[in-house]
Amino acid sequence: MTLKNTLKTAISGLKVNKMRSALTVLGIIIGVAAIIAVMSVGKGAQNLILSQVSALGAKTIIVRPGREPKGPSDFSQLLSDSLKERDIVALKKKTNVPGLADLTPVLTTAESVSYLGETYRATILGASDLLSKILEIYPKEGRFFDEEAIKQKASVAVIGYKVRKELFGESEAVGKRIKIKGRNFKVIGVLPKKGQLSIFNIDDTIIIPFSTCQKYLLGINYYHSILIQAESEDEVPQVERDVKLTLRELHGIEDPSKDDFYILTQTEISQRVETVTGILTWLLIAIAAISLLVGGVGVMNIMLVSVTERTREIGLRKAVGATNKDILIQFLLESVILTLLGGIGGIIFGTLLSLGGTFLLSRMVSLAWTFVFPISGCLLGIGVSAVVGLIFGIYPARKASLKSPIEALRYE
Repeated sequence: MTLKNTLKTAISGLKVNKMRSALTVLGIIIGVAAIIAVMSVGKGAQNLILSQVSALGAKTIIVRPGREPKGPSDFSQLLSDSLKERDIVALKKKTNVPGLADLTPVLTTAESVSYLGETYRATILGASDLLSKILEIYPKEGRFFDEEAIKQKASVAVIGYKVRKELFGESEAVGKRIKIKGRNFKVIGVLPKKGQLSIFNIDDTIIIPFSTCQKYLLGINYYHSILIQAESEDEVPQVERDVKLTLRELHGIEDPSKDDFYILTQTEISQRVETVTGILTWLLIAIAAISLLVGGVGVMNIMLVSVTERTREIGLRKAVGATNKDILIQFLLESVILTLLGGIGGIIFGTLLSLGGTFLLSRMVSLAWTFVFPISGCLLGIGVSAVVGLIFGIYPARKASLKSPIEALRYE
């Protein structure tokens, strides 16, 4: 019997009970759709995070206090006070870091901000105008504060779009005074609507001189991080080495494993993001694949029922010359066809699910979350569904092929 005829027979067998075949396919559709949706949303999330990281620019280096976190027990190091004014002074010396173009300490806190009875909780960033240059955020109204304001510890602020809207509505904000932690700050600039840039939501942010933030809002003598800009992208590796050597010498550290600071570049951050999101995505795929396993068990059960119901058909086919191999291939083809149809349906349903999820996520988080069609996910879905069909179809097919034609014809 030719493969073409066997295939026609297999398709005819599936058409006999269309509803049962459709319900069998449903389990595979759900499993493949889950894989497609997870891979699509996961890749979209990865692209989004990487685009936010790239907002810092390839020339930017971040110095963080404390030992680099390697596990949950190390996160207490994030509260370290190892970066201080002496470090800023040392790093600014050209003899120590020749490739450094500029730097700014950064402090972060969250405080309630008020104006004439209106209150809004915003993120407060203490920095210099270098932050404005790195993130390319320039006031739409007013101006940014200068180096003199930092030296004077001036109570001036540049506010984000949403902060302005919440406190002032559509009225003029520049020149007005807002209150942060009991202290009056003069609004000297308003930023345009920007949304999320790097790790900051600019619209919810108020930027003030780092010296003012350090003394009047936080009351500390250290910094949460230092943003460094190299003179060029090519200089970044050398600047990174020079920064490490300078801080180790200043902090009296001889063993690099005992550093009380760590450095991040855009490349390193991107690699970490890709690693973490990749692991999470594959973990979720593994969980989603469980539904494929369940679908496979359903295929095997249905095929076993089909073999039992079609015992007389098997006996008749054997009586007219069909071999055990012909029967085996027929039932295997039925199983594979079911799972392949489920794979194709799963790809279509998963793609639609991903599109809907991307649309909702972009609206919910107000970010440029883009849809990514996972070609590898489609190939994986089709491949896995075919394998599932083969694996879970072998036992029913073998059982059908081994039936005695005489006993099969007598079956009631």
